[in-house]
This record gives sequence, structure tokens and C-alpha cells, in this order.
Amino acid sequence: MPDEAPFPGSEQPGSEQPGSAPPDPGYDSAGVPTFESVREKIESRYTTALGGAELDAETAGGKAVEEQYEERQRAAAERLAQIRDAMRSDGG
Repeated sequence: MPDEAPFPGSEQPGSEQPGSAPPDPGYDSAGVPTFESVREKIESRYTTALGGAELDAETAGGKAVEEQYEERQRAAAERLAQIRDAMRSDGG
């Protein structure tokens, strides 16, 4: 029994056939990514982006950008209201 590996699939390094790598669990035998592996990658990227956005929003620079965005939104809403008022007075 000293020649056996302690767990199935845990053979000693070098005992594998040359050129044969263990199969990647994220891919099927044809090399196509599995649904689960794709879903995990997407979720990982999404959570990373959310975390980055939260950290950006907490910094001084992030807060300044947010304030600039809100100011632009207010200015755009005011300008739209002016245009609508002008159209009402011209048309009526």
C-alpha cells in the first residue's frame, strides 16, 4: 500500500501521462465552458464592479463627481422645463 495515493485522483506528480492535464471543471469534454462557470465569472465581475463603485463613491473624488452629475441633472431638468414652457407659449 505504500505505492498507492492517499486519495483517489491525488496521484504523485510526475505519474501522469505526458501532455495530459487534469480536466478543468469549468469546461466540458469538448472544451466548451459550462453554464455554471460562465455564471460564476459574470457574478464575480458584477460584484467586483459594485464594490469598486461603492469605494469610488466614498472617496472625495467620487463624491465630487457625484455632485457634478447631480448638478448637471438639475440643470438639464431646468432647461427642459424652459423649452417646454417656450413651446407652450409659442403654440398657444
